[in-house]
Amino acid sequence: MKSNVLSRYRVMAYVTAVWLLVFTVAIILKYGFEVGDTMLISQIHGVLFIIYVIFAFDLGSKAKWPLGKLGWVLAAGCIPVASFFVEPKITREVRPLLTDDPAIAKA
Repeated sequence: MKSNVLSRYRVMAYVTAVWLLVFTVAIILKYGFEVGDTMLISQIHGVLFIIYVIFAFDLGSKAKWPLGKLGWVLAAGCIPVASFFVEPKITREVRPLLTDDPAIAKA
């Protein structure tokens, strides 16, 4: 598997995690203190989460993960701060599978 597959996943895991935290704070402010609007933040997070799901599926299919593990990784994108703990674990597991040699990457 090429290293850019893992890199795309890692970037989107962190970006999605940060936007989920921003969205969580916005929800708390909106409903807890009646301050602000969440429309723009929720739309940005939604688009980023869809990209995260696509990259996680791509990584999972190339790493040949079972469905349960893929579900666990996708769930981490829905729980605030979970991606900050799951992403390093996934990176450690996937790094030995990486290669930039096209002949090996296709196999």
